[in-house]
Amino acid sequence: MSCVRFVWLTLLYACSLGAMAGALDVVATTPEGLPLEDFVVVLETPDATPAKKTKAVILQRDREFSPYLSVVQTGTAVEFPNLDPFKHHIYSFSPPKVFEIKLYAGKPANPVVFDKPGAVALGCNIHDWMEAYILVVDTPYFAKTGPDGKARIANVPEGSYRIRYWHPRQREELPTRELKMGREAVRLSLKATIPARPEHNKPPLDGAGY
Repeated sequence: MSCVRFVWLTLLYACSLGAMAGALDVVATTPEGLPLEDFVVVLETPDATPAKKTKAVILQRDREFSPYLSVVQTGTAVEFPNLDPFKHHIYSFSPPKVFEIKLYAGKPANPVVFDKPGAVALGCNIHDWMEAYILVVDTPYFAKTGPDGKARIANVPEGSYRIRYWHPRQREELPTRELKMGREAVRLSLKATIPARPEHNKPPLDGAGY
């Protein structure tokens, strides 16, 4: 049986042409009606260009990555500052970006440029429970839901797009659909069954301060 259930609910076009124009508003919930956080909404378009001089930051703080999920456009340089008073050793074996920053403190001299689209899982060789995800997309039109299950993509030019969805804990590809964006705002509600984030018992600092 599939671990993911995905149900389209409503697709509404707002009548106003003011500040809401060219925007996609999404509300994602569980089948029980609870907000679904870290749900990524992407509007794919064939004429998107790679990001130029775009940066993002993923912190290491209190032996955790922050944020848990980042969404960046292809070509974005990501910095990994270590705010802990001890060293981390972060890595990824994901095909879109295999890299390693060995034991280091503070801020690495060079950011990591994510130049291929796809999902990237991050880990730490020192702290096994640390995890984070980066979704690299070939479009500037994306957003992720917050704790309230809401996301908004603003300033979307008129045209045809394919809506794609992604979540770091999905077990299969979620369905896509075609969408024409005009000057009206588009509001979309959906339900999805996504496995809960596993709880991990972070141990106390060891004798060496790790």
